[in-house]
Amino acid sequence: MKKAADVEFRSVVKRYGEVTAVDNVSFRIEPGTLATLLGPSGCGKTTMLRLIAGLEMASSGSITIGGRDVTSAPASERDVSMVFQSYALFPHMSVLENVAYGPTVSGDRAAKDKAMEKLRMVGLEAFGGRMPSELSGGQQQRVAVARALVLEPQVLLFDEPLSNLDAKLRRRVREDIRELQQSLGLTVAYVTHDQQEALAVSDRIIVMSNARIAQIGAPRELYEAPRDRFVADFIGDANLIEAELGPHRGSRAPLLLGGIELELEHRGIAPGAVRVAIRPESIVLGTEPGSALRGTVSKSAYLGTHMEYTVAAPIGQLYVVDRNVSRPISTGAVVYIMLSENGLALVPG
Repeated sequence: MKKAADVEFRSVVKRYGEVTAVDNVSFRIEPGTLATLLGPSGCGKTTMLRLIAGLEMASSGSITIGGRDVTSAPASERDVSMVFQSYALFPHMSVLENVAYGPTVSGDRAAKDKAMEKLRMVGLEAFGGRMPSELSGGQQQRVAVARALVLEPQVLLFDEPLSNLDAKLRRRVREDIRELQQSLGLTVAYVTHDQQEALAVSDRIIVMSNARIAQIGAPRELYEAPRDRFVADFIGDANLIEAELGPHRGSRAPLLLGGIELELEHRGIAPGAVRVAIRPESIVLGTEPGSALRGTVSKSAYLGTHMEYTVAAPIGQLYVVDRNVSRPISTGAVVYIMLSENGLALVPG
């Protein structure tokens, strides 16, 4: 494989007539890392991937790959490969012929040997003679990855690669993609709307909202320190609750929440009325009175690995995830809500 390259956007704008699909976006994907473009439908993430691939041209700004300006370069001159959502395999060609297609077209006499090497890499060396229709969805996805890898690109692009797979297969294939990316040191730009998928595979996540970047960071950073309400609510689940922040004490400040006081990192947020994101898995429900908020369970659901509750509390309706399935709490029960600092984050805006 070639040496991995970085990808950089500088003030990139993409317009379709009066519609701005990408609005003054700047970021850099480090060589050998997997960066996910994450956001709801219509936020601009797929357009950004197509701009990297050369399938769309920027209206303004610049795009570089490996330090080389490719803003106006055609797709054939960008040294990138894309794995499409639909796999885009040729139905009339065998698996081996599909993977060997790119180097064969370019006149590489070793095309089939290289294709078999990549099939071996994705664990499908025994399937070279089969037709795509004879493979499962997960196997077809791996063939699509092998076909992209055989071109030895500097950058590999994934456009919603798991959306056509069922839940169990999605987890296995995302693990395969991540393992392959890390073992080969590939630079990957990965598009998804699935927050859990993004958290699982990424070195960094670029969260998009309304054609702009809402926040960039490592998965843990985005989950534990969201920049605003949108990121807090989009990355995982969050209860967004109004609270009162007291005077700063160094890097920390007291937080008054429904009659109880906690202390948090203030993150530069001014004292006064604030919002706090409370992660549902950090809430502990007890049945004995104590120094906690009193609430009533209004909804209860058993999901095998955990219980989900909706609890009516003085601070509002709380969504709670409880891993203790051995002691389910019935609807209508009075509970005492204990909050941990580790599950709380102040949210500006």
